Amino acid sequence: MNLTVDDLRAIDDKLSKRDINLDPGGYFIIYLDREARLICAKHFTNVIDERGLAIDPETGKVIPAKGKVERTQSTLFTGRTAKELCVSIFEQTQPCPVTKLDHAAYLGREFVRAESALVDGEEYVQD
Repeated sequence: MNLTVDDLRAIDDKLSKRDINLDPGGYFIIYLDREARLICAKHFTNVIDERGLAIDPETGKVIPAKGKVERTQSTLFTGRTAKELCVSIFEQTQPCPVTKLDHAAYLGREFVRAESALVDGEEYVQD
């Protein structure tokens, strides 16, 4: 079966709507710094409560999934390529801020998407 780009996008869009268990190690906000030609990943800590919700460890409040939240990142990671960023986060940072394999796989995919957008001059929006 020959899959088209639209077929592949539909598969990914459907998978993006699945329920996920949050990483107790925290979450990342990924963006591009075009001037510096860098992929940036702000890491934020969180605590996962008994309901599976992310809680701000400083305030004890639920971190909303949508909308703007004013928090200070724990660490800012940067890299010129997806691989450089992954090495920094997964191999050079101890303890590793990512504690779940599915979260690591997601970040790898996002970093590759961000790298492509940086190289191609396209917009990058984190999935």
